Amino acid sequence: MSQIFHRYTNIYSRLTLLGLVLLVGLLGTVVAMLHWSGYNTGQGTFVEQPFQFSHAHHVGGMGIDCRYCHTSVEESAFANIPPTKTCMNCHSQIWTNAPILEPVRASFREDKPLQWTRVHDLPDFVYFNHSIHVKKGVGCATCHGPVDRMPLMYQQATLMMSWCLDCHRNPAKYIRPRDQVFNMSWGPPADDPELGTRLVREYKIASVEQLTSCSTCHR
Repeated sequence: MSQIFHRYTNIYSRLTLLGLVLLVGLLGTVVAMLHWSGYNTGQGTFVEQPFQFSHAHHVGGMGIDCRYCHTSVEESAFANIPPTKTCMNCHSQIWTNAPILEPVRASFREDKPLQWTRVHDLPDFVYFNHSIHVKKGVGCATCHGPVDRMPLMYQQATLMMSWCLDCHRNPAKYIRPRDQVFNMSWGPPADDPELGTRLVREYKIASVEQLTSCSTCHR
């Protein structure tokens, strides 16, 4: 009986299987890259707002403290969005006719809050408390990035679970003195590499086991 398949068929079959494996690997890589990219996480993307408030001008240029606008950040889980009255404390006296500020003036005249779009928006199944992080010495810039250099606000970090766990597994790397939490330019002193470790003990930060427990962030 003559041979049905050519002797090269085995080679073609192996090459086909290898091609399929490579294709699946390539597709998996593309999916993983999209999953981690700013397209999915929102990282690095400027968000359209009712008007484009510049943190670089107000924080970096004028030196306004974060707590002037985000008044509840030290006592509440939520760092509140400032009411229009906070803006008008200054802008009833300066830049009173600037066209860019008309949405603010209209909000104040009509007693209707500005509809801000949240930049850092965690999923509903994630519990995050601003006040506990402030009390434990986590700086604003650690999560929000160099806000004082952002003309338009954007999400600095991925906000993915692995990003949170990186800090929870090694808090000494990120903790700073409490009086430096709102200092955007603070950096760990080169002559005191053990500062973070001491602050972890001084501020009684929980163990890594507790910090990485599912129930800490998912309740």
